[in-house]
Amino acid sequence: MRTTAKTAAVALAAACALLLSGCGGSGGSDASGPGSGPAADVSTAASQPGTLLDTPFNKPQLHLTDNQGKPFDLVKQTAGHPVLLFFGYTHCPDVCPTTMSDIALAKSKLPAADQARLRVVFVTTDPDRDTPARLTEWLGAMDKSFIGLTGDFTTIQNAARSVGVGITPPVKEKDGSITVTHGAEVLAFWPKDDKAHVLYMSGTTAQQYAHDLPKLIRSEAP
Repeated sequence: MRTTAKTAAVALAAACALLLSGCGGSGGSDASGPGSGPAADVSTAASQPGTLLDTPFNKPQLHLTDNQGKPFDLVKQTAGHPVLLFFGYTHCPDVCPTTMSDIALAKSKLPAADQARLRVVFVTTDPDRDTPARLTEWLGAMDKSFIGLTGDFTTIQNAARSVGVGITPPVKEKDGSITVTHGAEVLAFWPKDDKAHVLYMSGTTAQQYAHDLPKLIRSEAP
């Protein structure tokens, strides 16, 4: 699916207006994962698979710790690869696990060579709780090749902002629950120039990702 330049601009503006509708409250610091806490407040359901951006985003200059506990340079270590980038957290009750599971299912439909080329990167918006071990356990249940990144929250927030995704620091509520608010967009970076050319909103289905991934891997508009 290809939008016109005008439609892409309107869609991106709408996305920016909904940046902080990704996830609301989650269970306290001992929450065990998907299903804990109240449902997220989501108002970004996709009406179309993806939006081709008029002005592609540069890949964030992001230096964090990966889910193996090793330093990870996003630009350097994903250069020349198709990349799907998502900002979320592992204690999210619905949006984050649904998004990552849908991407995992879509990836599994690709030929083995394309699966090996694709990089799926999950950057936590809740770094105090999302340790490397936690990220490995959570992402591994979906796809063991997924890369989880954690580290300094301000660094993560600035990187998210650089690609039009809004996130705010986790807030501990009076009842002990923790509210983590973040945008629900997935950004697709083409391998030919390492720039994000396509934006997917919350609600994009596994089938829609599966349709688009072969073209994204070839740096083509879906």
